[in-house]
Amino acid sequence: MVGQGVLRECLADDSIDRVLSIGRRSIQQTHPKLQELVREDMFDFDVDHATLKDYDACFFCLGVSSAGMNEANYRRLTFDLTIGWAKTLAQINPAMTFIYVSGAGTGGKAKWAQVKGRTENELLELFDNAYMFRLAVLRPMHGERSKTNWTRIGYSIFKPLLPLVKLLAPAAIITTEELGRAMIRVAQQGASKHVLENRDLIALGSKDEG
Repeated sequence: MVGQGVLRECLADDSIDRVLSIGRRSIQQTHPKLQELVREDMFDFDVDHATLKDYDACFFCLGVSSAGMNEANYRRLTFDLTIGWAKTLAQINPAMTFIYVSGAGTGGKAKWAQVKGRTENELLELFDNAYMFRLAVLRPMHGERSKTNWTRIGYSIFKPLLPLVKLLAPAAIITTEELGRAMIRVAQQGASKHVLENRDLIALGSKDEG
C-alpha cells in the first residue's frame, strides 16, 4: 500500500521527471515518466549501474510484517534485503537521498523493533542524506490495497473507523497522499532531523507545507 500511494504522488508531481519502480512483478501501470525493473529474485543486487545511475532519491517502500515469521526470516527480509539494495545504490549514487519506510516503535525491545533499528542505523551510516520514516497507521485514499490477506481483511473491518481515529488521535494516522508528499518534500528539501515520527510526516505532507 505504501508503494502504491507514493508512486501515485510521484507520477502526479510535475517536479519529478523520472520514476523507476523496482519489484518482483510488474505493477501493470503505464505512464510517460514511469519505468520498471522487474527482479524475480529481489536479493539479486547485480544490476547494470547505468539502470540506476543519476536518480536523486530512493523511496524504499518494501517491507513485511513480523507476524508468524521467525526472527531469521524477518531479519533477512528486513535488514538483509534493505541493506543489499542500499549498498548497491550507495556505490552508484552516493549523494542520493535514501528514504526508508520504517515503523512506529522501532528501536524498542521487541525483536522486530530491534531489527528495524539496526536497519535504520546501517542506512544512516551509508548515506549522508538518509531519512527514516517511522510510519504508524496508513489510510489509503485512492484504492491502495495490501498484498497480504490479513492486512486487507483488517483494513476492510476498521476502515470505517479511521476518520474517527484521525479525529481523536490526529498524530496516529497518515494518508497515502500525505505520505507521498512528505517523501517528495524530504527528497527535494531535506528535513530538520533524520528520524521522523508519524506526526512529523503528517506535517511534512500537509498541503500547506512549503
